[in-house]
Amino acid sequence: MRLRRLAALAALSLAALTACGSGSGSGVSALKIMAPASPGGGWDQTSRMAEQAIKSVDPSRKVEVYNVPGAGGTIGLAQLAGEKGNGNLLMTMGLVMVGAVEQNRSKVTLAQTTPIAKLTEEYEIVVVPAASPYKTLAELVTAWKADPAKIAIAGGSAGGTDHIVAGLMAKAAGIDPRQVNYIAHSGGGEALNALLGEKVAVGISGIGEFAEHVKSGKLRALGVSSPARVGSVDSPTLKEGGLDVELANWRGFVAPPGLDDTATKNLTDLVTKMHDSQAWKDTMAKNGWADAFQTGRPFADFLTAEQAKVKTVIAEMGLVS
Repeated sequence: MRLRRLAALAALSLAALTACGSGSGSGVSALKIMAPASPGGGWDQTSRMAEQAIKSVDPSRKVEVYNVPGAGGTIGLAQLAGEKGNGNLLMTMGLVMVGAVEQNRSKVTLAQTTPIAKLTEEYEIVVVPAASPYKTLAELVTAWKADPAKIAIAGGSAGGTDHIVAGLMAKAAGIDPRQVNYIAHSGGGEALNALLGEKVAVGISGIGEFAEHVKSGKLRALGVSSPARVGSVDSPTLKEGGLDVELANWRGFVAPPGLDDTATKNLTDLVTKMHDSQAWKDTMAKNGWADAFQTGRPFADFLTAEQAKVKTVIAEMGLVS
């Protein structure tokens, strides 16, 4: 009788543990999301908005966002690689990290992750402080061509999307991209402080990071890297300003390496539920993010193609030797 009671208790304990770990059927109970940059930037913003959207579809789930800044996200990438088999961890990443891996000659690459989902696309915006003498992109370009070293440009990590846009703008303006005076920052918050403190002449970042400051009048928008004007900010396109430059940043989630099929499916299903939620749709609309949702093999193939493309682009621009 005593053995039967012990067996019954063991079965109940196992069932309770299984239910706790299932996270409302998703297989993920407590989820951590790494933003591999300082607070205030696009990855941090995306991570925290994703946290809220996940909680909206699964209120009982514990979700924690934490920051691991440095080296264009490659410090966080290295930490992710050390979490092999951890099915309760996501890392926000995107085009910036693809370039940073090349720029920093990172020993850990995105091939050492488990692709989960591409989430959004976002165009870049070029801004100056409100007190800047440059009222238009044409005025900025004139001064830039006269003395490239004098025009300090703030943006995210070296080799990232912001840096690539600066190089493409220089090339389109007839300036050697190697002459671009680019000041890299680990997050949008740091770049914003440099702009508002008038320590740099120009800032480049995702539209969502600077849009509110443009609307408040603290920053002036000179151009966006979209094919047409976007509704979330009052700005001409770079093409309208005379520079034939168009580029979309993108962001997504990857997980640690070594996940089994079940863990990968659980995370993918959870992120899909998040993507389908009204909270996430509202977030995308508010920030001017375009829906670019993609999972599974298509996202993995996209990542592989992006790595090859970016490696070629930044080499042509002289961002790596």
